[in-house]
Amino acid sequence: MTHSAARVADNSLPEMAYAESILERQRHAFLRDGAPDMRQRKKSLATLRQAVLAYRGRLEEAVDADFGHRSRYETGLLELTVIIQSIDYLARNLRRFMKPEKRHVSLLFRSASAHVEYQPKGVIGIMAPWNYPISLTLVPLATALAAGNRAMLKPSELTPKTSEVIRNMVAEFFSEEDVAVVLGGPEVGAAFSGLPFDHLFFTGSTEVGRKVMSAASANLVPVTLELGGKSPVVVGRGQVTSRHIDNIVYGKLSNGGQTCVAPDYALVHEDDIDVFVSEYSASVKRSYPGGAASDDYSSIVSERHYQRLNNLLDDARTRGAKVLGMGNQPEAARSRTRTIAPTLVLNAPDDSAVMQEEIFGPVLPVRTYRTIDEVVAFINARPRPLALYYMGGRDQACQQLLQQTTSGNVGINNTIMHVAQDDLPFGGVGASGMGAYHGIEGFRSMSHAKGVYHQGRWNMATMARAPFGRLADMALATTLGLSSRIK
Repeated sequence: MTHSAARVADNSLPEMAYAESILERQRHAFLRDGAPDMRQRKKSLATLRQAVLAYRGRLEEAVDADFGHRSRYETGLLELTVIIQSIDYLARNLRRFMKPEKRHVSLLFRSASAHVEYQPKGVIGIMAPWNYPISLTLVPLATALAAGNRAMLKPSELTPKTSEVIRNMVAEFFSEEDVAVVLGGPEVGAAFSGLPFDHLFFTGSTEVGRKVMSAASANLVPVTLELGGKSPVVVGRGQVTSRHIDNIVYGKLSNGGQTCVAPDYALVHEDDIDVFVSEYSASVKRSYPGGAASDDYSSIVSERHYQRLNNLLDDARTRGAKVLGMGNQPEAARSRTRTIAPTLVLNAPDDSAVMQEEIFGPVLPVRTYRTIDEVVAFINARPRPLALYYMGGRDQACQQLLQQTTSGNVGINNTIMHVAQDDLPFGGVGASGMGAYHGIEGFRSMSHAKGVYHQGRWNMATMARAPFGRLADMALATTLGLSSRIK
């Protein structure tokens, strides 16, 4: 299907009429100008870097306003620093990423040569979520620019002030033929996912990811889906130490728990549950001395999500779970707009909402186990998680988890830190995602791997005068002889 014949989005939406126009302009510019060379790509990355630094204060203020409260230090560390590091990593490794990759030629074609060229796909659509509205918009953009593409961004409508600042920033530093921003609500998002991009990159919930993939399939648009799910943290027997619990608290409570790779539930040995609760509360007090009113403790992004979290806790209580507020004065959380205190939920049944839904908040269900076999079975009985964490060192239990479970990424004695490693691929499996970005995998996901075969003066296949000539028989015999040596 050609792009001109492909189904287009609903152009009754004014913003989508603009989006369709920009898509055509960007595609025309890509065909007119061709793939940018390394110098041009580095210039685009440098421009994005300059833009982020110039707009730093406005971005921090906008996120704080959208959330009701989020510390500028948290935004600086978890968003702006991540973006700058990603840009610098891509620029530093661009020559290696762009270099054609020599490939093997079989014996029968030995006078020929083969290689792979990574060429830009064209126009990349990027749909970003609300929880990290700056970095999860601009890191994929940096990757798209490094791969030589043009891009259209659709930031989340749940962080409207941040989305507006991003649009103003992009308009000031980039031509619309290179990068453009489309704003709007769910209807615009649904229509945006139906545009005939050359690649569509989506970060968000599994539920919406299914809809995005369905919309993209109408135009056979390849997709990268960065989704979520319930990421477990397993605490090894006897490994409830202050260091391990501090790592869990950091990953769970950063951004008020609104992180796709935050520990979603904890599996703790039954002998350690009491000390786990005690250490968790102590760690929360150290991390947030002012309790839920601490300047570094984030609010929940919207009233709908705030009420959803409260409903999860109410459901857990009615099903017999023990709900414990943690830290200093957890009952004072409601004094700030849309704030929920750090909370542990003990012994929630499997069918409770808190054990079925991705939590995306400062609430941590805790289940006990007797053996590591129980842990493996429990994890494998559920959709594959975006992240899996283990506290306790590289012991036999750790090795068993690594070998017998499948997850997007694994963190040992840490949480969420793998996302900040630019050279590691990041992505999920099944319900937690499809494809990866970061590292060379991100560059390649937004590039087309074009195989190039250059024929030499001769090869055995072309020397055979008939399909079943003597040389063809010789070639088959040689191939069969080689394959028989494989042991």
